Amino acid sequence: MRVVAIDGPAGAGKSTIARAVAEALGLEVLNTGAMYRAVTYAVIMAGADSTDNQACTSAASAANIELSERVMLDGLDISDEIRGSLVTKEVSTVSAHPGVREVLVAKQRLWASQHGGAVVEGRDIGTVVFPDALVKVFLTASDAERARRRVIDEASAGREANFAEVEADLARRDAIDSGRSVSPLIEAQDALKLDSTTMTIDQVVETIVSEFLTREALQ
Repeated sequence: MRVVAIDGPAGAGKSTIARAVAEALGLEVLNTGAMYRAVTYAVIMAGADSTDNQACTSAASAANIELSERVMLDGLDISDEIRGSLVTKEVSTVSAHPGVREVLVAKQRLWASQHGGAVVEGRDIGTVVFPDALVKVFLTASDAERARRRVIDEASAGREANFAEVEADLARRDAIDSGRSVSPLIEAQDALKLDSTTMTIDQVVETIVSEFLTREALQ
């Protein structure tokens, strides 16, 4: 299966890079982070406890998530809601539950299979979801650069964001994502590590596409 796995911390540029790589390779994009945010939104709307593994797993199992240009949950467009502060605050907690991850990993694999491959972005794609991906990328950037990008994203969406608060929240999420016992955010041993702090989008995309085409030709 034609899969490019892109992992890395929040604000590293995964979504932007994934879209560009997918366009270059004629693949679709699967944003697994949006899936976890959708489940988190469902948990919040149900008034469930985000620290309750069973409640969150039930929400994940019941959720009908559709991903395209927009994020749909049970037929409702929640694209804007899942980027709000409530979901952002709870998503790392919900995502850490073993049951939630088991349910969504199965859905992610099915989605990619149905679409003939994909550029898949997330936290554990190259290590857990698609360990046999043709190309695995670990995309990172400096803490300050990631915070700067997130503030810009929030401003573009019409939401106010304080740089220091955003930077602190990213550090909190990094700690949770990297420290969880199930599917932590770690770099796959055979991943192509790219620091996007000083690289242009085109440079990152060109590097990934070139690596993919080279490996695909050798198969």
